Amino acid sequence: MGARLEIYGGTDRLGNKEPVEQISLKAGDSLAVVGPTGSGKSELLADIEQLADGDTPSRRTVRLLINDSAPDARVRASSVVATLSQRTNFIMDITVQGFVDMHAASLQKASGAWAGEVVSLANTLCGEPMRENSLLQRLSGGQTRALMIADIALMSDAPAVLIDEVENAGIDKYQALSVLRGHGKITVMATHDPMLMLSSPFRLVMSEGGMRSLLSVSLEEKKCRATLSALDAKLLYARELLRKGGTVQEGYFA
Repeated sequence: MGARLEIYGGTDRLGNKEPVEQISLKAGDSLAVVGPTGSGKSELLADIEQLADGDTPSRRTVRLLINDSAPDARVRASSVVATLSQRTNFIMDITVQGFVDMHAASLQKASGAWAGEVVSLANTLCGEPMRENSLLQRLSGGQTRALMIADIALMSDAPAVLIDEVENAGIDKYQALSVLRGHGKITVMATHDPMLMLSSPFRLVMSEGGMRSLLSVSLEEKKCRATLSALDAKLLYARELLRKGGTVQEGYFA
């Protein structure tokens, strides 16, 4: 299935025309949406989530094309755009397997055939592993986000995925992005993480609610990415060490 996401600019909060007039993303592409808090990142994600048609405050138009054709008008936006917000909570008193089976049934997929695969993939993303018989309401925030990413990657037919600050999810952020890309998803993520910004080939800079500039990762930035990656690896190692009761020593970050 060849999918393409097209975003056409509208206006910023001051009523000015957005400098970025069009963005086009194909299957497997990822776009980092960057900017300070309040710059309009979440508003852009909301426009994409509802496939805006000039009917939102930004006046943007969003098209999701499958094999160069727009989905039938009766197809709900939620079936072609999957969303992973910062806050994901379950209220159902059910096991992980029960949830996955229920979702599979709603997608007209074979129940009982997915739980093991989804849980196995989810456990590559989070720290403490979950089990098929784990209760949804007992999962941690990181486990919940890992479960939803695995569910979207493996079971959802939605070609586009929106993620709001995956770096705050308590999961392996690089693996999460790799999993979604590897399953051909168009991934749009709002992030404050410099490594995630540089891990995407494109980044969209937001300001005053408008799309200011669309940048591609330069060769110089790719060189800097290696240095930042080494620093990030040290921080992640220290985090895991401290979380497991260990201690860090002077000179470790030298």
